[in-house]
Amino acid sequence: MKRLVVSLVLLCCTFLSRGQLCTGSLGDPVVHITFGSGNNPGTPLQAATTNYTFVSGDCPNDGFYTVRNSTSGCFGSSWYSVVEDHTAGDANGYFMLVNASFNPGDFYVDTVRGLCANTTYEFAAWILNVLRPSACGSNGIDPNLTFRIETTTGSVLATYSSGNLTEDALPTWKQYGLFFTMPASATSVVVRITNNAPGGCGNDLALDDITFRPCGPSVAATLTIGGTNASVCDGDTTSFLITGNYPGGYADPAFQWQVSVNNAAFTDIAGATSSTYRRMPTGPGKYTYRLSMAESFNMGSANCRVASNIITIEVNPLPVIQVPASIEGCFGTDVTLSAAGGATYEWTGPNGFTSSLAQPVLNDIDFSHAGLYSVKVISDKGCSVSGSGNLRVHPPVDAHVAGDDHICEGNSTLLQASGGTNYTWTPATGLSSANIADPIASPGDTTRYKVKVSSQFGCTDSAEIVINVWKKPVAAAGPDLATREGVPVLIDAKAAGTDVSWFWSPFIGLNDPDLLKPTALLSDDMKYALHVVSNKGCGISIDSVFVKVYKKVVVPNAFSPNNDGVNDLWLIQALQTYPNPEVTVFNRYGQAVFRSKGYSKPWDGTFKGKKLPTGTYYYVIDLKIGEPPMNGWVMIFN
Repeated sequence: MKRLVVSLVLLCCTFLSRGQLCTGSLGDPVVHITFGSGNNPGTPLQAATTNYTFVSGDCPNDGFYTVRNSTSGCFGSSWYSVVEDHTAGDANGYFMLVNASFNPGDFYVDTVRGLCANTTYEFAAWILNVLRPSACGSNGIDPNLTFRIETTTGSVLATYSSGNLTEDALPTWKQYGLFFTMPASATSVVVRITNNAPGGCGNDLALDDITFRPCGPSVAATLTIGGTNASVCDGDTTSFLITGNYPGGYADPAFQWQVSVNNAAFTDIAGATSSTYRRMPTGPGKYTYRLSMAESFNMGSANCRVASNIITIEVNPLPVIQVPASIEGCFGTDVTLSAAGGATYEWTGPNGFTSSLAQPVLNDIDFSHAGLYSVKVISDKGCSVSGSGNLRVHPPVDAHVAGDDHICEGNSTLLQASGGTNYTWTPATGLSSANIADPIASPGDTTRYKVKVSSQFGCTDSAEIVINVWKKPVAAAGPDLATREGVPVLIDAKAAGTDVSWFWSPFIGLNDPDLLKPTALLSDDMKYALHVVSNKGCGISIDSVFVKVYKKVVVPNAFSPNNDGVNDLWLIQALQTYPNPEVTVFNRYGQAVFRSKGYSKPWDGTFKGKKLPTGTYYYVIDLKIGEPPMNGWVMIFN
């Protein structure tokens, strides 16, 4: 069903002009013309409905109309802005927007079918004068409408003139109409709306929600207990007698009681065809009743009936309680009682316990708390339900855990928990199982294990144990070293592990064999062993380091390569003990006359196979042990 609201920035108003409308009881709308809904613009009306010309814009000129869900800013805002159709909240509901032609005449004509013979109907329509009072120099033309109901052959059944529809200070929808009686053999009529005022500045209106409803005597329904509303709780066995009254007006009246459940459409109640109806108990819900009436020969058609006022009987649901028959609690813990669905609560229990909370808490329970706890839950409608549960208090769990509090790295220990029937260990890392009482623990590092112990009743306690992991000893004597005879060298050793001690073997040449990083002063090669011992009994680790000792190099400062068998070669003492020395000899001009890598063959004083002349030559010896090269001179005598 389409609705319509009109507004500026202000709220829309509606006004019921009762002059020619039904003063008795009405039936449901037989016809409801709403012009539909959707995006702007709406579709044109059928050609037979209006002789005005359709435009798609929202500001029609004289003699034109449009179908819109809103309009604004028309003619310099001399019209009200219409942002909704007649019924508030009807999203995108259409209305017919009319700018009257210069000559008075019909602007809406339609044929209505499906009415009932010999039945009185109310015709009504909602009209809004869209002109502002200040427009047209405050002298705008007022619409003046005539509503006419005719037979399809042209006979007039009823006429109503609205008079001038003056501008309002606020945009105001007003309902106009009339009532008429259908001829004995007719089921269709023609509705004609004529604008009697001329066009020009003003005479602009919106039309919406055209309805035809059966009209009859005032039918009143009441409860025999008084009033029109009753409220009971689910399970209430009360029946209600509803009585219908009317002042006459039907020659042969027929009755039919109808019901709507939870705001659904009304439906006939089978067999409820007298002027009274006894309503029997039902389940929860909102039940509305009304008495529909018509002449007996028309009762079979809903289009012929009128209906009484509404009788409402609300059956309120009972609140929901959540109290189990058996409540389990553990000694020394908190227990929460729980109910829901009510506005108020009334708890009772052992030791004079009372509470008005939905979920009261019993703190730190002991065996005296055991017993029956009852609650009465009362809804905001006064409906109540009671329930109870028996609290059983179970003995507490006393958790214990035993086992070694230390192990050597890589070893295991047996943990033993007690006090319950189920066990859960955290963390599970390093355990053979996390869900047994006696797992084997093999942690890689010191770990705090916690065990949760529970009984068959779900009572719990926990205990902890810290297993210290003693790291195994690790000896690292450092990289092999090289030095020259008489030059001390530092041994860069390291030791790791929990609570370790160390010693060196042999200790010959060491400045202090108890030091982790001793200094060695040697004349010969030596291999040392570092012993790292765990003082926790976690074993021993041994690593070794080799110290290479190079002898002192003695460089002669003269030799005589004259082949006399005496001092013919330049013999450099101890040079052969170095791995890859480089020897270079230069003459006085800086020319290299001898170069050797290694010194397996001593120099004989020649250069390119020829003897060098007597004289002084200069040498550079790089021992390749990370020290500055040796340099000096040597004399050759021939």
